[in-house]
Amino acid sequence: MVEGMTDQAHEAEGALPGKPTAASRTTLSHIMTGSETNLYGTVHGGVIMKLADDAAGAVAGRHSEGPAVTASMDEMVFLEPVRVGDLVHVKAQVNWTGRTSMEVGVRVVAERWNESTPATHVGTAYLVFAAIDESGTPRPVPPVVPETDEDRRRFQEAQIRRTHRLARRRAIRDLREQRPGA
Repeated sequence: MVEGMTDQAHEAEGALPGKPTAASRTTLSHIMTGSETNLYGTVHGGVIMKLADDAAGAVAGRHSEGPAVTASMDEMVFLEPVRVGDLVHVKAQVNWTGRTSMEVGVRVVAERWNESTPATHVGTAYLVFAAIDESGTPRPVPPVVPETDEDRRRFQEAQIRRTHRLARRRAIRDLREQRPGA
């Protein structure tokens, strides 16, 4: 269960009502072309990263009901190459929310555009978005309400990633303060 791991910001009076995970889930699909290849003849990883960012941005904007900007891409894992002619599906959902930020999980699958073979899982990414207002100032986001056991697992794993991001940021800041100019 998630007891003891909830975000205190959402417990404050006047907090926004929660939104179910499925409310902003989306899939972006794209056929890969020759103009998107790298020197090895497969689709450039940066193309896949942009698709992941595009899908995650759509999800973050839907969930927060307004503009949201990429704050970080925690991790992008490439499991299999993507080839010209592959139909790529980028599936994204909000895994976790803070007061003004959201972690969006992305799963990338590819299938041949002209075959009826099963899709292959080719990549996974975790991105953090900050919701902003018209002046670029962070604004509150609704809490995400995990609906399924899978959503609850993703929520808990996202909290672990957040803890690691914050610890890494503190450790780097502390090291730089100990060694100015390094």
